[in-house]
Amino acid sequence: MSTTLAAVNALTAVASTADRHFVGWGPGFGWWFLLIPLFWILVFALLFALFGRRWRRAARENGYGPHGRLSPLRQAEVTLAERYAKGDIDEVEYRARLEVLRANAAPPS
Repeated sequence: MSTTLAAVNALTAVASTADRHFVGWGPGFGWWFLLIPLFWILVFALLFALFGRRWRRAARENGYGPHGRLSPLRQAEVTLAERYAKGDIDEVEYRARLEVLRANAAPPS
């Protein structure tokens, strides 16, 4: 009987030491384990929201269409600017043609 009581006393001492070490955490990982993946999901969602919006806005401002190609108006302006840079047309003709292009452009949707 005394051997059994000594064994129970020893196990209780070990268990109480372990309980003091993990105070507040409980057995196993607990609910806080879900905070780690949740944190990283939120970080990636925030990065995607910020940079995705900037990339879409930059693409729209540079004249790129839905599939990465230049819009027809922007392509015409680029071609006209290249011709002006090569010296095929002078400044007066460049500005006149550019004005005609922009005047006949469809309104942005």
